[in-house]
Amino acid sequence: MPELPEVETVMKGLQPFLSGAEIIGLEVRSPQLRIPIPARKLKVLMGVPIVKLERRAKYILIHFANEKTMIVHLGMTGSFTVYPPKKQADILLDRHDHLVITTDKNVKIIYRDPRRFGMIDVVDTDKMSSYKPLQILGPEPLDKNFTASVLKANLSNRKIAIKVAIMDQKVVVGVGNIYASEALFLAGISPTTQANEVTDQKLALLVDKIKFILKAAIKSGGSTLRDYRNVGGEGGYFQFKFSVYDREGEACPVCDCSIEKTGGIRRIVQAGRSTFFCKTCQT
Repeated sequence: MPELPEVETVMKGLQPFLSGAEIIGLEVRSPQLRIPIPARKLKVLMGVPIVKLERRAKYILIHFANEKTMIVHLGMTGSFTVYPPKKQADILLDRHDHLVITTDKNVKIIYRDPRRFGMIDVVDTDKMSSYKPLQILGPEPLDKNFTASVLKANLSNRKIAIKVAIMDQKVVVGVGNIYASEALFLAGISPTTQANEVTDQKLALLVDKIKFILKAAIKSGGSTLRDYRNVGGEGGYFQFKFSVYDREGEACPVCDCSIEKTGGIRRIVQAGRSTFFCKTCQT
């Protein structure tokens, strides 16, 4: 599933083609996503200038001048591909292409989603705060207001493993499975530590490492393990910089623990997701 760095990369990739543009064509080829694409709602966006794009958690928000906002969630396999005029001869539509957008600059943007867990909706911009999927969201990890004290308050009643807790969108948004493992490794925190028992010092370090790892992943265009592609159809590169994720049995990149004695980087399952960590470094 695309995580925060991947969604941020997609949003930034769409900006040059959508910001200030107008949509002159909307073809719903297949409405069947997690929530069916609301073709009737989309019509109010036709011919209206796009004011700006932003990201909230793993949602892409496209704001229009008529005070409407298109909300997009990529689900597990959703992607946008941009086709400027010179590349439109390469378009080969198939059954996984759900929406084709055409702008007044003769740019085509195709939303593709083979597993159909994505979502596209239109809401009144001034009512977004009451839009149910956005209501439950916690703080943005890259915001300056996301601090150790904020994280501590959100974890105070969490008697679950810290790895599971920081993946909860009510605690902090966008820290998915990959980046949770990586941040905990850099902070030296065992993923099995009970969330409300992590020390203040460790929480401060964890906040710093969450910010660090997400910024580094964004700089690398995200991580591509299976389906993720940016708007140019290219994968991200951060998977080549993983410290622990998907490296079960390999040597820890930080300590000199013996693989023969410790088994190297370990993999456990938490809340149905794989967690990777070094037992020696993370306590």
